[in-house]
Amino acid sequence: MPNWLLPENIADVLPSEARKIEELRRRLLDQFRLYGYELVMPPMLEYIESLLSGAGKDLDLRTFKLVDQMSGRTLGVRADMTTQVARIDAHLLNRTSVTRLCYAGSVLHTKPSGLHATREPLQIGAEIYGHAGLEADAEIQELLLASMTLAGMRNVRLDLCHVGVLLAILSLDPVAKQQELALYALLETKDIPGLREITQNFNQQTRDALLALPNLYGDINILEQARQILPKLPAINSALDELALLVSLVTAQSGAEVTIDLADLRGLHYHSGVTFAVYVQGLPNAVARGGRYDHVGESFGRSRPATGFSLDLRELARLMPGAERKNAIMAPWGEEDGLREKIAQLRAQGEVVIQSLPGHKYDLDEFDCNRAVVFENGNWIVKH
Repeated sequence: MPNWLLPENIADVLPSEARKIEELRRRLLDQFRLYGYELVMPPMLEYIESLLSGAGKDLDLRTFKLVDQMSGRTLGVRADMTTQVARIDAHLLNRTSVTRLCYAGSVLHTKPSGLHATREPLQIGAEIYGHAGLEADAEIQELLLASMTLAGMRNVRLDLCHVGVLLAILSLDPVAKQQELALYALLETKDIPGLREITQNFNQQTRDALLALPNLYGDINILEQARQILPKLPAINSALDELALLVSLVTAQSGAEVTIDLADLRGLHYHSGVTFAVYVQGLPNAVARGGRYDHVGESFGRSRPATGFSLDLRELARLMPGAERKNAIMAPWGEEDGLREKIAQLRAQGEVVIQSLPGHKYDLDEFDCNRAVVFENGNWIVKH
């Protein structure tokens, strides 16, 4: 096997794409800072017990594991940074006030999340800790939509769900509760024949509600339909009220299209309230996901209300137009009087100056050398 081959779904990022990703990362982190989010940098490796604390089985299956030769304990290569940031908030910062944190870094997955997905996403995200009200959910969704705008995304759709609806339905039937994982998978794929089969022995009210969830998808009017169809439980009414309020807040703040999908239950065992996903043209899957996860901090000894989102920078950058070549200046290599000073002066002004090494021609993907440093009339000048 050639020694230049990489593992499946692992790839190098070449110059023009790398610059596009890096410039997007910088713009998004600067945007987060404008909202008051502080940057943290969790480690790539942690003890597996810490890395998977409060996370679901899905994250466990996506995590690479290895043995630490120093301690003999099992380590995990992070597959998601959210629990790491929750640990930082709960255990290291230990603030009592509202805390806003953001992050950006590579994560590694044992298997790709989609047909053409990378196993090494470049994850970026933002989280709010310490406020249980919907104001935090509204802010985090506003920030995500602002990030989509910054990335040049058009026709953005925010899809809302609430895990409290399904949990309330399952509370009616102990038999159904035992099938929670299987129901989660069937609802996620909207597999109605599978739902009909698995719910045969459930009580009728629970079965009817579960079969109705895949069709409860649409604009804000779907919430009224859900009130009519689903069991009249306080927890369901409260969840639908929260969704209605968030639709009105997000629409007023951003003008984005907002839809409801009561069967979009990714992260059921991770999230504790409102969840959301963002869809854009050109990508069938969600480009970003997030939601409320108030219980993750408990495993670190300190329960904190929390909500946030994350996305894959590489996936988002792939949807953006190709980066244009940057204008640059070609300069000769030499030690003539004034040449180094001229090059340093140009670079201090923000110009890209590439010195031509003797005997080489240049084929540059990133730069268009439309000017040159030349010596004329006793001075080094820039000439088109």
